[in-house]
Amino acid sequence: KVLIDVPRSDLAEELAQSETKIQVLQDTLQQVLDRREEERQSRQLLELYLEALKTEDSILSKVGEPEAAPRKEMDVVDTGTSSRDTSATTVLSDRVLAALKEKPAPELCLDSQDLELVLKEDTAALASALGWDKQKAGALQEACDQELSKRLNQVQTLHSLRSTSKGKKALP
Repeated sequence: KVLIDVPRSDLAEELAQSETKIQVLQDTLQQVLDRREEERQSRQLLELYLEALKTEDSILSKVGEPEAAPRKEMDVVDTGTSSRDTSATTVLSDRVLAALKEKPAPELCLDSQDLELVLKEDTAALASALGWDKQKAGALQEACDQELSKRLNQVQTLHSLRSTSKGKKALP
């Protein structure tokens, strides 16, 4: 790095070489530094990929296991015939409702299945269950939608990376 930063004319004089040779030397040194940086970044990316694979495998193994018991904390939906009925109950469990009320960013605390339930919930019923106005409940649903979309994109990216890496293993 120091040799690259030294003015070409000073380095040429010190090494008793022409400025053209010093330029070639500095360019070569810069290429070596660039390659090392690319290798470092590649290693970091590979480490993240391997970590993501481990995480995905653990998630997939959890998804593959049947739940020990169905969620008994779910309430039955009774929305009535009017969508303006603010006394409508929700299918969200007490645990999910508590997380929605208490957490500053509840969409980050909920699993994907709970995020889907929040999105399917009627905004008015959600607002009523949380004691919020419809605008705040709608904003919460939007945040949950964005988080769920982000998670699904990450899973798709992981699958794409996995299929790409499997395809490269098959090559000679």
